[in-house]
Amino acid sequence: MIQIQGLSKSYGEKTVLRNIDTVFKTGMVYGIVGRNGAGKTTFFKCIAGLETFAGMIEADLKPLKNHLGYLDAEPYFLPKITGEEYLYLLSEARGKKIRNLEERNIFELPLKRYITAYSSGMRKKLAIMAVLLQDNDYFILDEPYNGLDLQSCILLAEIIKRLKTLNKLVLISSHIFSTLEESCDEILLLEDGRFTVSATREKFPGLKEQISATLLHKNIDDLFSP
Repeated sequence: MIQIQGLSKSYGEKTVLRNIDTVFKTGMVYGIVGRNGAGKTTFFKCIAGLETFAGMIEADLKPLKNHLGYLDAEPYFLPKITGEEYLYLLSEARGKKIRNLEERNIFELPLKRYITAYSSGMRKKLAIMAVLLQDNDYFILDEPYNGLDLQSCILLAEIIKRLKTLNKLVLISSHIFSTLEESCDEILLLEDGRFTVSATREKFPGLKEQISATLLHKNIDDLFSP
């Protein structure tokens, strides 16, 4: 479980998160949605300990950061390092030993090659593998589907379902609502620095309509007018 109380975050005079209170339970998958700039990534980074903040974040396992796998929307990779070296580096940082790496190369990546030779999609797959091989208990996946091909998206959806059966806690953000509908137990809408809507699975269609109505408040016909 991760419990959040009074979480607030500002950059100078700009307030991004406003007094957020929520609880995320183990064995559950949560989707976080919102406009670009709504604060989703900032929210994730506060949980991961990558940003200072006001308020409290507590977890069953302490320290939280030592049990948390964080997938950045744009993962960073050291130069002149192979995919294999990257996976070993991140696992050893957590005191984990990877066994049978070739058999666990679920995305069939060329692990002996330098990451600089990887496509953006291959880099995203490598970053996902690294987070999984750390054997974390909590997972934050920020836009994990971005850059993935169709086959890898299907595979990732199955991986997320497996994490749930293993009693892991997963937080996901995505601009593709259908990916969240398939995987999540609950979806939360982040607006004006707060969670304004929390919808369980049976209420997903209504939430999707609400988001669509909000985003389509402008008349698309105006775009094509002479």
